[in-house]
Amino acid sequence: MEPNFWHEKWHKGEIAFHQPQPNALLTQHLDILNLPPGSRLFLPVVGVELSPIACSQLFEENQLQPHIAPAHPFTHYHSDRLEVFSGDFFALTPEMLGSVDAVYDRAALVALPQDLRPRYTAHLTQLSQASPQLLITFEYDQQLLAGPPFSIPRPEVHRHYPSAQLVEERPVAGGLKGKVEARETLWQVPRPQGR
Repeated sequence: MEPNFWHEKWHKGEIAFHQPQPNALLTQHLDILNLPPGSRLFLPVVGVELSPIACSQLFEENQLQPHIAPAHPFTHYHSDRLEVFSGDFFALTPEMLGSVDAVYDRAALVALPQDLRPRYTAHLTQLSQASPQLLITFEYDQQLLAGPPFSIPRPEVHRHYPSAQLVEERPVAGGLKGKVEARETLWQVPRPQGR
């Protein structure tokens, strides 16, 4: 996906992936990461978002007034509880991001075409210093519906994250985009041993 694809989606308001409530799989299973209070979660508490519209909406929805400053090549939105870099995820460095206690990926991996996924997962692992992760994916017959979101079958999840453990799977109520039967899966990706 080219950046313009996502900018256009936000500009047109075609953002069904943007939900007003936290994902139920996150709220039900966040405790498996054993995070102490005040931990820094990469997305959504600290995140990177290509669209400035998405950044502005995120702060508005949370009734927060962001401080906005340039942080080349990003625009940095932050408040006392929320921090977002607006720009290209692949340009973000560990030094810019700072320390991360855990990662939550609900809509990033599934938004990327297959050829970008290995680069994304490698960069995410480097950025987060292989922090533990909760990953949400979808499984469905990709021939029946063009993504995004794309179907990420189990063998592919294990190619990107060999230690990933399936936590829960459930059918997508009403089908994905109301068009195709799909399953939503939650994975726990532990920190590799020795890190």
